[in-house]
Amino acid sequence: MSKYGDVAIGATHIAQTGVCPVEAWNTAAEKEFKDRAASIKKGCPKNAFLGLAENGFVVGVPKGSYTKSVLNKQYALKAVRLLNENPDMQNDIKKLWIQSCGSESKVHNSQMDVVVSLWSRGLLE
Repeated sequence: MSKYGDVAIGATHIAQTGVCPVEAWNTAAEKEFKDRAASIKKGCPKNAFLGLAENGFVVGVPKGSYTKSVLNKQYALKAVRLLNENPDMQNDIKKLWIQSCGSESKVHNSQMDVVVSLWSRGLLE
């Protein structure tokens, strides 16, 4: 699992205690990346997580308004649908990414690590 997958799992556990998912992500990212500001602030995986939370997909986290991201949220939501249809896709993140974003030329930026980590641990509805 990637470090952003670890952050997503940590953020989920924090958010399940009632902490806002935005703060939960920031706390988990700071714990994982210590003083590496760019890694802590990286938007793509964060917005994938927040998009899932916003739509009520993260177990134990209420729906809400957590992100302004459109694309990263969209990629994450599509990836969940794809995984539910074909669970073996968790083993091919590149294929999952291409099908989620609809382009072979776009570069995956840890969004799928977030989705697969949560999905494989039963943390997505």
